[in-house]
Amino acid sequence: MNVQNIMTNLEAKHPGESEYLQAVREVLESIEEVYNQHPEFEKAKIVERLVEPDRIFKFRVVWVDDKGQVQVNLGYRVQYNAALGAYKGGLRFHPKVNESMLKFLGFEQIFKNSLTNLPLGGGKGGSDFDPVGKSDEEIMRFCQAFMYELWRNIGADQDSPAGDVGVGGREIGYLYGAYKKIAREHSTGALTGKSYGWGGSLMRPEATGFGAIYYVVRMLKEKGQDIAGKTIALSGFGNVAWGAATKAVELGAKVVAISGPDGVCEIPGGITKEMIDYMLDMRASNRNKVEDMATKFPGQAKFTAGKKSWSVKCDIACPSAFQNELSEADAKELIANGVQFVAEISNMGCQAEAIHAIQAAGIPFGPGKAVNAGGVATSGLEIAQNAQHYNWTAEEVDQKLHKIMNDIYDMCVQYGKQADGSINYVKGANIAGFMRVANAMLAQGII
Repeated sequence: MNVQNIMTNLEAKHPGESEYLQAVREVLESIEEVYNQHPEFEKAKIVERLVEPDRIFKFRVVWVDDKGQVQVNLGYRVQYNAALGAYKGGLRFHPKVNESMLKFLGFEQIFKNSLTNLPLGGGKGGSDFDPVGKSDEEIMRFCQAFMYELWRNIGADQDSPAGDVGVGGREIGYLYGAYKKIAREHSTGALTGKSYGWGGSLMRPEATGFGAIYYVVRMLKEKGQDIAGKTIALSGFGNVAWGAATKAVELGAKVVAISGPDGVCEIPGGITKEMIDYMLDMRASNRNKVEDMATKFPGQAKFTAGKKSWSVKCDIACPSAFQNELSEADAKELIANGVQFVAEISNMGCQAEAIHAIQAAGIPFGPGKAVNAGGVATSGLEIAQNAQHYNWTAEEVDQKLHKIMNDIYDMCVQYGKQADGSINYVKGANIAGFMRVANAMLAQGII
C-alpha cells in the first residue's frame, strides 16, 4: 500500500470532502507498515474496499414548523462496512452536517466498533436540521418526517442508529415512535439510546462519558498517576461532557471548564453535582449557551465570551463536543499551560496538526475512536438486552462497560507500544481496529 497514491486517487474522486479525507489519511498512515506485512490484504484490495462506503442514502425531509411554514432539510444514512455485523452508528442533527462529515464519522465508526469486540459494523447518519431554538413539537414533526424516509433501511439485524450531536433521548423517542408506527413491529433494537422502560439500557446516557474516564484512568495509571485531584477541562455541555463530568467528580477529579459556541465557563473550584445536573437543563433548553451556567451559579462559574476550554489551565484536556474543535494553536496553549494528558471524547476532536504538536511534546494522547467507544459499546449491550427481552442492572452494564474499555486500552498498548517504551495510542487503536475488520473481510471473500 502506498498511502499517498491512495489519497491522491481519493482526493480526485471526492474533492472537497475534507473531514472524510482527513480521517482516511490518519488511519492509513498508522496502519501502512503492518498492512504491507500482509500481501494477502493487498491482493484482496482491503484498503481500497474499506475506504468507500457500502452505500449512502440521501433524501429530502419535508416538515411543517409551528408557524405552518413548510421546511425542507436533507437527510443521510451512510452504511459503511458490515464485515463484523449489522451497521451501527449515530444520527447527528446539526446545520453543518453534510456527506463528507458523515463519511468521516462512518469511517471512524468501523474501527471504533471493531475495538469493542462486539458484532457491529460501521455506519452514520443525520441531517442538516438545526434543533437549536425549535419547540418540542417541531422536533417531533421533523423526527417523524426523517423516519418516514429512513425506516426501510434500518432494523436490529440490518442497521441500528443511535444518538449523536443534536440527537438525545427526546429525539430517539420521537424517531422510535415513528418507526414502530410505520414498520408495524416492536423491534426495539432498531434504534438505541432509548429511555429505560421501553427498550433502553440503564447506563446508556452516561456510557460515552463514563467509558472515556475509564480509559483516561488507565492512561494515568500507565504513568503511575491517579485521577484524584487532577484538573480536567471539557468542551461542550451535552450528554458526553455531562457523563464525563459525573464520573470524573465521582473519582475525585476537578472539572474546571466547560464550553459552548458562545464561549467558556471557568469553574475554579471544580464543577459540583448541582452544576452537573443543571447541564441537562441547559441541553434541554435548546439555547446552546454555556453562559447559562454562570448566570445560574454566579461566583462559582465565570463566563468568557469567544474563548475555548483550552484557555483554562488543566492537567487533562478532553475535547467532548465536535470534530476538529482543538486546533494547533489550542494545543500549544495547553502545552504552555502544563497539560499532562489529552484524550478525545468527541469524534476526531483534534486537528491533525494539534495531535502532532501534542505527541511531539511527549504528552500522551488518546484518540476518539478508542476513548469514546463506551457509547457504542453500551448501545451494543442495549441491542443484546432487547434480543433477550430483558434488562440488566446498572451494575451489570457498568461492569461490562468497564471491561470493554479496559480491553480497548490493552489493545491500544499491544499495537501502539514503541521501541522507546512510549505508547502511540493513535497507532495502537487504528491497527487493532483495522486488523479485526481486515481479517473478517478476507475470510468473507471478495464482496
